[in-house]
Amino acid sequence: MDIPLKSRSFALAVAITSLGFVVVQLDISVVNIALMRIGLSFGAGVAGLQWVVDGYALAFASLLMSAGALGDRIGARRIFAVGMALFTLASLACGLAQGMATLIAARVGQGVGAAMLMPCSLVLLNHASGGNASLRATGVSIWTAAGGAALAAGPALGGFMIDSLGWRSIFLINLPIGVFAILLGLRFLQETPRKPEGAPLDLPGQVLAILAPLALTVAFIEGGVRGFASPLVMAAFLVAAVTGAAFIAVERRSTAPLLPLGLFADPAFAVANFVGLAINLTTYGMIFVLSFYFQQTKGYSPAVAGAAFTPFLAMVILSNMATGPVVARKGVKLPLIVGLCIGALGYALLFSVDADTSYASLMWRLFVMTVGSGLAVPAMTTAVLASAPPGMEGVASGVLNSIRQTSGAIGVALFGALMTFGIVPGMRIAFTASAVLMLLGAGAATLFMRPARHSDT
Repeated sequence: MDIPLKSRSFALAVAITSLGFVVVQLDISVVNIALMRIGLSFGAGVAGLQWVVDGYALAFASLLMSAGALGDRIGARRIFAVGMALFTLASLACGLAQGMATLIAARVGQGVGAAMLMPCSLVLLNHASGGNASLRATGVSIWTAAGGAALAAGPALGGFMIDSLGWRSIFLINLPIGVFAILLGLRFLQETPRKPEGAPLDLPGQVLAILAPLALTVAFIEGGVRGFASPLVMAAFLVAAVTGAAFIAVERRSTAPLLPLGLFADPAFAVANFVGLAINLTTYGMIFVLSFYFQQTKGYSPAVAGAAFTPFLAMVILSNMATGPVVARKGVKLPLIVGLCIGALGYALLFSVDADTSYASLMWRLFVMTVGSGLAVPAMTTAVLASAPPGMEGVASGVLNSIRQTSGAIGVALFGALMTFGIVPGMRIAFTASAVLMLLGAGAATLFMRPARHSDT
């Protein structure tokens, strides 16, 4: 590493904040491997298991921006510590849960804790760098690598633990990590300055930001169980539409909106966020259905299923890292279009997967899709940051992350509903829809993406 860590305090800040990112990423990737065992323990169907994933994702996504604003007001170290404590206690509740309702409620608690500690971890890392750009870049790269390693290692580690110690162990492992991070954080992290008179929190917008995606998720999950003509499902779609429209109306009138709609006036910002929606919806949904495919259709144990995911998730990280320089040389438009088209090709190739498809045949198709997404993600992220007005980069990043996490939850709900047709037929419909969504993103980038107004390039 060319830029050494210049102080013990900064090294500790990197280590402590990385622990926060590690537990958040672990609980995104590891739970999918445990779903079959959880279902057997509680006699739960696909709909209940979808809520185990989406309870966490929805709470995490909908509270990210408000939690970051709260850290600015109260202090990032305080919110980080409270978030980690809540995450740790919720993990204990998950590990001790005696029924699906308790487990889902505890997963929601984990999501709230994750939303509190995730943005504050980066704020603390930035504060610890003391304004040194090189030091900050080094710390962020280590933080990102730690989260990426946790995401990639999660399925394999979780599968081994489930086979050896049972599914509850994947939650209980968070306890020593959480306690360790809290103690170190309170002892060694420096508190950030508080904003003296910040704008009021957008509470109406926050409530509607929770209700709209929650209602839409209910509609898709229950639609797969009851049928989409069910009165409950139709009512949920109606609630989603009404609360979504109300959210837009509230944000337009708010003096301190949770979601600054003016950002979407820039086509680059709007397209990049649509691409984020498409990538996360399809990727999270695909991982969910593949966990059932590996364990139910192929008969893999949790350990083998977890190991089966590892090459794919590792390729996601490697492709993201490798394509960053391409974006730096070529700009965002061309890598975005090419990446989305390659991703669409990968999903189209997956359409022919059936119960007899070999693991090697499945994996090379996934690699095609991954290379495409890996090319698109750095371009997407760069477009969002470059299109944000000066001083609003953090807000723009929060909007992108919230949209991506919410889209991931909806992808799990939607793709899970498609499994009512059977795992393999449902997968084929999901892969076809994914290819179409990626092509729509490529078309939008072709038509509307241009150099961002605030780009330096």
